[in-house]
Amino acid sequence: MKRNQAIGDVLNLILAVWLFLSPWIVGFAGLMPAAWTAWLSAIAIAIFAKAALSAFAEWEEWINLILGVWVLISPWIVRVSAERNPTVVLFLTGLVVAIIAAVELWMQHRAPSRMTTA
Repeated sequence: MKRNQAIGDVLNLILAVWLFLSPWIVGFAGLMPAAWTAWLSAIAIAIFAKAALSAFAEWEEWINLILGVWVLISPWIVRVSAERNPTVVLFLTGLVVAIIAAVELWMQHRAPSRMTTA
């Protein structure tokens, strides 16, 4: 199970790099609300993905789940949903980050608990 968790955290780290670079790659760096949302969210996602790679803790996955949902809904919160490029990037990236975190949480809770014998 530890290897599967590391895969999810590495994927979230890659998604954070993508999200950080996306304003320049996709062309919305001049749209400040969307660009700053991408940059700051990417930094936060990367920090918690890196922390989860160091030592897995459930709270890190909950934070990434919340961050993923934030990125997913952020185009409507920061009022850039009329712009197609940032909306698609933020929505899809947030969706994938949230799904990865949810799957990791699900995997942790479905794993049988270890019993000790006395």
